[in-house]
Amino acid sequence: MSKSKKGTSLNHNTAFDWVNYFIMVVLAFIMVYPLWYCIAGSLNEGTDYLRGGVFLWPRKWTLANYKAVFLDKAILNAFGVTILKCLIGTVTSVLCTAMASYAITRPNLKLKKLYIPFIMLTMFFSGGLIPYFILIVDLNLYDSFWVYIIPTMFSAYNMIIIQSFMRELSGELIESAKLDGASEYRIFFRIILPLSKPVLATIALFTVVNHWNAYFDAMMYTSSQELQTIQLFLKKVITDPAISRGLGSAAAIAIPEQASTLTPQVVKLATMVVTALPVVCIYPFLQRYFVKGVTMGAVKG
Repeated sequence: MSKSKKGTSLNHNTAFDWVNYFIMVVLAFIMVYPLWYCIAGSLNEGTDYLRGGVFLWPRKWTLANYKAVFLDKAILNAFGVTILKCLIGTVTSVLCTAMASYAITRPNLKLKKLYIPFIMLTMFFSGGLIPYFILIVDLNLYDSFWVYIIPTMFSAYNMIIIQSFMRELSGELIESAKLDGASEYRIFFRIILPLSKPVLATIALFTVVNHWNAYFDAMMYTSSQELQTIQLFLKKVITDPAISRGLGSAAAIAIPEQASTLTPQVVKLATMVVTALPVVCIYPFLQRYFVKGVTMGAVKG
């Protein structure tokens, strides 16, 4: 009797697992296929792509579409601005948020009970778009590269995750460091930061993705083409047919042997792939920290 029940339970568990596998495969396909569709189309000749039927694999291979993308100086400038924005913005945001998180965890912080409600309040309420725009102008940040950096130097949500992780660190380490004469800055940079690598790597991944995908700040708070980000450029390419046609025309002049095969559609797909791949390539290097950082930073505390 017991063997029968055990066998039935095993069969049920196996069936449950297979259903989970099937659901995960379907979800993975739904999420991955749009990117794969863009890659297949971007590697196909433009005139051939107009015939349709390019869903899983390029029918006529070519790299001319990517040459067209990288020959445009506006795209290269937008890439440079976005990469610089991601590097500086991520480092400053993670560092400032981690410092605030460490301060919140210290029991001797004065007016600690007053700071936390004000920080939490910013997660749910804001002054609105117009007051925020006026503030950006009054701070002389409008049409400046620093409008990408300064407003994003602190995140209340990320602070909650980081400080929850830091609360789990051994207090004896901090006390022993103080007995040895270490200052708060030395403790933070020499002890707390190295021990917080998992959660900091997770927050860094979140921040990089946010900076890379952001286009609203560039659209609202800048006006010069030199400060245009890659996502804003992509938005213009997708929504304005004249820009995608201009990309194709400029590339046809620069690559005359490929002029007859270039079309705005495939150039647009190549632009989408170029803007998406960098973040996709960064993720595997931070994946090992991802689950550990989220679970230890969000569940504990």
